[in-house]
Amino acid sequence: MDMQTDIRALEAHRDGPIKRISLVTETFPPEVNGVAMTTERMLDGLARHHCVELVRVRQSRHDSPPVNAAYTTRLMRGIGLPRYAGLRLGLPATGALVRHWRTTRPDLVHVVTEGPLGWSAVRAAQRLGIPVTSDFHTNFHSYSGHYGVRFLRGPVLRYLRQLHNRTLSTLVPTLELASQLAADGFENLKIVSRGVDTERFKPTRRSERLRRGWGVAEKAPSLAPLVMVVSRVAPEKNFELAIEAFRALQEVLPEARMVIVGDGPACAELAQRNPDIHFAGMQQGTELAEHYASADLFLFPSQTETFGNVTLEAMASGLPVVAYDYAAAREHIRHGENGMVAPFGDSDAFIAQVVLTGRDMRLRQRIGAGARETAEQLDWAVICHQFETALLEHLEVCHA
Repeated sequence: MDMQTDIRALEAHRDGPIKRISLVTETFPPEVNGVAMTTERMLDGLARHHCVELVRVRQSRHDSPPVNAAYTTRLMRGIGLPRYAGLRLGLPATGALVRHWRTTRPDLVHVVTEGPLGWSAVRAAQRLGIPVTSDFHTNFHSYSGHYGVRFLRGPVLRYLRQLHNRTLSTLVPTLELASQLAADGFENLKIVSRGVDTERFKPTRRSERLRRGWGVAEKAPSLAPLVMVVSRVAPEKNFELAIEAFRALQEVLPEARMVIVGDGPACAELAQRNPDIHFAGMQQGTELAEHYASADLFLFPSQTETFGNVTLEAMASGLPVVAYDYAAAREHIRHGENGMVAPFGDSDAFIAQVVLTGRDMRLRQRIGAGARETAEQLDWAVICHQFETALLEHLEVCHA
């Protein structure tokens, strides 16, 4: 189905009018990150009801649009992103998008990422008089201190603010982030949360095979809890604190074990310095779900997230989560009921919560059950409807 296809087939299954929507992003599966995963979910939700075009970066020379997808795909040029192997940054493409959208005009353009391709989409849409909206997914300005370029925080923040304030609205996942961005001069912010696949991520995925491989299967969970982190292994993810908290738990329970799932620029150094920690590498799909469910405690020490999808995935897997009180944790964790939170930035409190929860199996079991109950209420269908509604509101205003 292309953007010029007769949309009567879609209209037959929907009361409201069908719209042509272009989604522009510099990351998309099979790339593994929260933005790519969320974008795919939102895209699938839109494509059920509308004629959708995905404009994304070509991920390799052999990359080609999917066959028989519910949406069309337009591939754009990109370059590798330094220190982020496997990810590519889109190149400026305003002219190409203007030419494309002149002949295949969407009703609305939604920009997911803020790289050169995202900026090009904003400029092209405004040049053609097409309504354009945006997402705020990543705190790039907060990353600068972790890469030795803290002086870039101000310029990066101005860049992001200028881009987003040229769109009709910017969608953010939490009220907390909306308040922070508003204080930094961002305008027209709307909240659209995140969901979780509770059929994929669930406690019954627990694997004794995995636990045996990690050396904990024969040990009682009360004496040897398995602590897990799932994340890109990068400086901004605060792995040093997660490992420090694990070591504190080991002082109380020497048989405790730790597994880190993910890959990234800090992986080799951390693995070399911590030979007793199992680094499981990148996991996806059912294998990822099995890794979550096979743990006993989940740590989320990052302080640079806009949301943190892994928090919901861990909760859906029946894991007690220890996190800072912000982002997804602030939205969905009730301390002591379905998770444990520490004041933002208080590393001593974070470590104390890890030790408290890790040494008490009954507490972990009770909180894990509460976490699963919470996750079951966060179905992606509800979130996708919120996303669709947020976009279509602008079309109603523009056509009024």
